[in-house]
Amino acid sequence: MRCASLRGVKLSAFSHVIFDLDGVLLDTEKLYTQATQAVVGEFGKTFEWALKSRMMGRDELDAARVLVTELAIPISGEEYLQRQLPIAEALFRTAAEVPKTEAFVVSLSERGHGLAVGTSSTRKLYDIKTVHHAWFSHFSAVISGDHPEVRELKPAPDIFLAAARAIGADPSRCLVVEDSPAGVSAARAAGMSVVAIPDLALPDERFTHADLIVRSYPELRERLSW
Repeated sequence: MRCASLRGVKLSAFSHVIFDLDGVLLDTEKLYTQATQAVVGEFGKTFEWALKSRMMGRDELDAARVLVTELAIPISGEEYLQRQLPIAEALFRTAAEVPKTEAFVVSLSERGHGLAVGTSSTRKLYDIKTVHHAWFSHFSAVISGDHPEVRELKPAPDIFLAAARAIGADPSRCLVVEDSPAGVSAARAAGMSVVAIPDLALPDERFTHADLIVRSYPELRERLSW
């Protein structure tokens, strides 16, 4: 297990920090759930956690195909996304920060760490989710899933490597903050250290490839030497 290897390491060992977006910076996962349930509910289906946990971190079309197959919904993954997107966009405008995230990000910025966002979300959805959060101005770069340098989504390393290039960072001195097993794998493949902050419903056993597992930003502050 790698999950204790960052204990006692000084944050100053990292010049840059790259954050995933959904579930890491903004509490959007419950909004995705609401939008999904609105669609599958039309077919008398229930979107349960066991299925959602298998979809997290996947390409959206791949996840949609898993959903319609597992729930035996008589539409394609593409049609599901067409139905779900306008519902999700409306909900995303209400996205709140993950508790204590803004304070953590501002502290990093004030300490001189370069910051970036690396998300599988499209740039349009990123803009919708973050428009009311002025503290996102602390991020020097945003690499979205539809960025021209991204050929493959997580667990491929493209997003994080593109983020490192955008902020002029050596991958070996980047710390990634993620909440999905696929995101952790992407960070590892990029040659970066990675902290997992999983959903409380996800067991630690799914994140043994992370350097550190915590459940909140206050815990992360405690585990890393500032």
